[in-house]
Amino acid sequence: MERNDLYQFSNSFRANSSSRWRDSGGYNVFSISQREQENEDEEDLKWAAIERLPSVRKGLVTTSDGKTANVDITKLGPEQRKHLMDRLIKHAEKDNESFLLKVRERLDRQEILLSAVSLADLVGIEIPKLEVRFEHLKVKAEAYIGSRALPSFFNFFINYLESILYGLHLLSSRKKHLSILRDVSGIIRPCRMTLLLGPPSSGKTTLLLALAGKLDRDLEFSGRVTYNGHEMDDFVPQRTAAYIGQHDVHIPEMTVRETIAFSARCQGVGPRFEMLAELSKREKAANITPDPDIDVFMKATSFADKETSVLTDYILKIMGLEICADTMVGNELIRGVSGGQKKRVTTGEMLAGPAKLLLMDEISTGLDSSTTYQIVKSLRQFVHILNGTAFISLLQPAPETYDLFDDIILLSDGQIVYQGPREHVTSRKDQRQYWTQADKDYSFVTVEQFAEAFQSFHVGKGLQNDLATPFIKNERDTQLLTTKNYGVRKMELLKVCFSKEMLLMKRNSFLYIFKLVQLLVMAVIGSSVFLRTEMHKGTPTDGIIQTGAAFFSVFMIMFNGLAEISMVVFKLPVFFKQRDSLFYPAWAYAIPTCLLKIPISFLEVSKAVASAAAIEPDVLCVISINCSNGSGDDCY
Repeated sequence: MERNDLYQFSNSFRANSSSRWRDSGGYNVFSISQREQENEDEEDLKWAAIERLPSVRKGLVTTSDGKTANVDITKLGPEQRKHLMDRLIKHAEKDNESFLLKVRERLDRQEILLSAVSLADLVGIEIPKLEVRFEHLKVKAEAYIGSRALPSFFNFFINYLESILYGLHLLSSRKKHLSILRDVSGIIRPCRMTLLLGPPSSGKTTLLLALAGKLDRDLEFSGRVTYNGHEMDDFVPQRTAAYIGQHDVHIPEMTVRETIAFSARCQGVGPRFEMLAELSKREKAANITPDPDIDVFMKATSFADKETSVLTDYILKIMGLEICADTMVGNELIRGVSGGQKKRVTTGEMLAGPAKLLLMDEISTGLDSSTTYQIVKSLRQFVHILNGTAFISLLQPAPETYDLFDDIILLSDGQIVYQGPREHVTSRKDQRQYWTQADKDYSFVTVEQFAEAFQSFHVGKGLQNDLATPFIKNERDTQLLTTKNYGVRKMELLKVCFSKEMLLMKRNSFLYIFKLVQLLVMAVIGSSVFLRTEMHKGTPTDGIIQTGAAFFSVFMIMFNGLAEISMVVFKLPVFFKQRDSLFYPAWAYAIPTCLLKIPISFLEVSKAVASAAAIEPDVLCVISINCSNGSGDDCY
C-alpha cells in the first residue's frame, strides 16, 4: 500500500470515527445524528471519565469481561497488557497498519478538521521528521595484507615491535592504504524506505557506521554528515540514530522479553511524554475525546520506569517473538532461541528506543524470506505513517521485499552508482544481455563509468541540486537531536543495572551454590590438617608448615575466582555494544557487578580463615629465619 493509499484509508477512517466527537464550543463541526447519539450514550460516559482523570498516569482499561476500569497506567499487570494488545493488534500481519493509522489519526485529525476555526492553534501535534545528508564522504584505512594480517602470536609481536620502531621514525610502516568509501554523497529522506544494495566489501557497513557516528577511530574519515542541517558535533548521534549490526550479541541468561525490556528502560522514552502531555492538554481544550485503547497505549509507552512495558509487548508481537518471549536467548553452551529469532531480538532491542533514524545492517541474515518480508513491512508502516526514516542494508532480498522500498542506493567498490526511486533501477544481472549499442562491440562498464553516468542522469542532477540547497532548520529539531548522552537519569541507569546483575546472579545460582559447597568442603579439609590450637614456631620446619597453610588459603581464594573469569569475558561484547549505544556509562555497569559480589568474596575469605583457624594471628606475617652460623643450629 503506497503512502497516498495509506492516507486515503486514514481520511476514510477519520470520516467514520468523527461521529464520536462532540461539539467544540459554539462550532457545529462535530454534529452527529440523534440515533448515533443514543447509541453512544454509554461511550460518552467513558469520555467524561477520561476528562476527570487527574493526570496522564490514569486511563480507562477494558477488562476481559467487557467492563472498564480507571487504573494507574504505570501499574498495568501482565494480563491487562496482554488484553490491551489483543484488542489493538489481534494479528500483527493484518492489524498493525490500522493500529498505527489510529495513532496518527489522533495526532493530526484535529489539525485537519479544525483548520478553518479559531481553535486550530490549540490542537494538532506535528510529528517531527529527520533528514540525513552526507556529502563527499571518504573513509580510508591502513591494514596489513596477506600472511601479516593473520591473528597469530608471531604477527602480534612483530606488528607491536614494528609500531614502536615506526613511532621512533626508525622504520617505515608496512601497512597498505585501502579506500573504503570514495567521495560518496546522498540524502536519506524521511517518510521513505531506503534500501542499500551492494556486493560484499563494497562499503555498506562503513557507510552505515559513518551515518550513525560509530566509525572506528583508527579509520581516516573526511566529509560532512548532517541531521536536519545540524552537524554531528551539535548533538549526540547515538541517541538519535539506532544502528542495528550484523552480529547478534546478547546476554544468554536473559529471556527475550527481559532483553528488550532492559533496552527500553536504558534508552528511555525520548520526547514521547512531553508530546503526550501537550496532546492531552490540547484535546481537552478543544473538547475532543480519544479512543480509550489508543489513549492507554500512548500513555503506557510514555513511562520508562517499569521493568516491563506495553512497548515491549508491542515489539514482541510485531516481531513475531511472542511464542519465545519467556525463553532464554541462549548461546553455544545454553539452549535458547533459534538463529532467526535471535536476529529478530537484535532488531527489536533497538526498536525499543526513541530513535527516529533506523540504520540496519544485513537484518535478514538467518531469516527466511517470509519473516524478512513481514519485518520490513512493519518497518515500512512505521516509517510512512509516523514519519520515520529508515536506511536498510539487505543481501539479495526477495522481489516482494524489494518492492516495499521507495528509494535504492547502489554501492560498488566504495562508490554510489545510483541513488533514487526504485522504479528507475535496472536489473543487476549480467551487463552483456542488456547491451543496447548494436553497432559497437560489448565492453565492460566500470564502476567509475557508472558513477559518472549517474551524475549526468536527471535523478543524479536532482540529487546534486538538493544537496546544494541548504536545509531549513526547525525549532522542533531539539525534540529529535538531543544533546544528552543518556535517555534516563544516571541513578535510574544504576538501578536498572543493579536489577540486571541480580537477575543474572539468580540465573547462575547453581554456580554460586556449587562454589559455596566447594568452599565449605575445602574449609573442613583444610582446617582438619591443623587441629591443634597452638603450633610451634621455633624451627624453620614450623615456619614452613605455617607458610604452607597461608599459601593454601590464598591459593584457593585465587583459583575459586577462575570460574567467573569466563563469565566476565563472555559478557564483554555485550557490554561494549550497549556502552557504545549509550545504554549506560561504564561505571553503572561496573559498580553493581562489584558490590553484588562482595558477599561471595566474604564467604571465600571466611574459608581461608577457617583453614587457618588453629594458627595464631601471626601466621600471615612474613617469617624471618636468621642463623648465626652456617650450620643452622642457632636459627630462630
